[in-house]
Amino acid sequence: MRRLLGGSAGDPDCGARLQRCAETRVRYTEDIPEVQPETTEHTIHRDWCPKCRKKVEPPVTDALPGSTLGNRVLALSAWLHYALGNTLSQIVEVFNFHLQLKITPGGLVQMWQRLEKLLYGWYEQIQQEALHSAVLHGDETGWRTDGKTTWLWCFGNQHLTYYLIDRSRGSPALAKFFIQEFAGTLVTDFWGAYNAVCCAARQTCLVHLLRELEQTEKYKSPGEQWPEFAKKLRRLVGDAIRLWRRKPACGELSRAELSAETYASRRDCLDRRLAELVDGPWEDPHARRLVKRLRRHQHDLFTFLDQAGVPFDNNHAERSIRPAVILRKNSYGNRSPRGADCQAVLMSVFRTLKQRGYDPIQTVVEAIEHYLNHIQLPPLPTPKPASHG
Repeated sequence: MRRLLGGSAGDPDCGARLQRCAETRVRYTEDIPEVQPETTEHTIHRDWCPKCRKKVEPPVTDALPGSTLGNRVLALSAWLHYALGNTLSQIVEVFNFHLQLKITPGGLVQMWQRLEKLLYGWYEQIQQEALHSAVLHGDETGWRTDGKTTWLWCFGNQHLTYYLIDRSRGSPALAKFFIQEFAGTLVTDFWGAYNAVCCAARQTCLVHLLRELEQTEKYKSPGEQWPEFAKKLRRLVGDAIRLWRRKPACGELSRAELSAETYASRRDCLDRRLAELVDGPWEDPHARRLVKRLRRHQHDLFTFLDQAGVPFDNNHAERSIRPAVILRKNSYGNRSPRGADCQAVLMSVFRTLKQRGYDPIQTVVEAIEHYLNHIQLPPLPTPKPASHG
């Protein structure tokens, strides 16, 4: 759209009459036009099947059966709530006043629950792909369901995120996700429930360990032995991270990288230092508490030094669970177990689609249309290749 603006009658500062010049300038603005809902009338032709003795008609792919609201309204509203964290009342106001669509809160919730049933196959596929991944991060946080305390679990990596809301913060909830032995490396904090997971390897978060040292010094008044213990543990963790950054790669060594022999020697030295720290004569109760933790996870602290693609922290899971925490602050959880199931499924689908480089709204709309045409959900889209440049 082009718009030509003429000169003004006088100078806005002094009021003097202006003289027209040939000079112009171009300015661009972007705005959203006034939105008007589009109503489509579908004339559906029916045919008679003499074999089944029933009338047959083609499906309407613009909306779910019996629904007067289209697929794009359904996908957009669900994305606003389960991906961006907008509350139900906020979404209703946006549709009623800005988009000129009359939607009720109850009708919207029913539509989301129908969408959750339709996309449940993708939810199961995300779980299966997670269980077959090389590295998987796990974390959990508190959640409210029907006014009671429940737990939101998060498992994921760079290509997927799986959420699970359950009453348990222990092994019963983990058993619902880890339905088979995990052949990869599980990256978590030090929460004891993860010890029940059967997996090939583990990496416990070293950042959580350093954070525990700071909190002990700040809030728990440790004894005289504590400074020596904390200094040795901090130095051990710091040396491990510095060694990881100088790990030799394939091909010609850079100036920052170590040779394979030097790396292996320093790696063995870290294990010896950890064993000496664990076996030390520590009498301070806080030091003994952490020594007990170190002894239990003695083989899980330095996995990142031995396996490629394994980090020394669990930041990925914490970043993945943050959108759910924001939504929890706005909506205070779910009012029913049915709503909690819907929450877990749609959050998982929307976040996974975003991670894989897809437009979540358009992808869900296309999936609904495919389902209505073929009575089958298409496969979950695979990750798009990362763009460079």
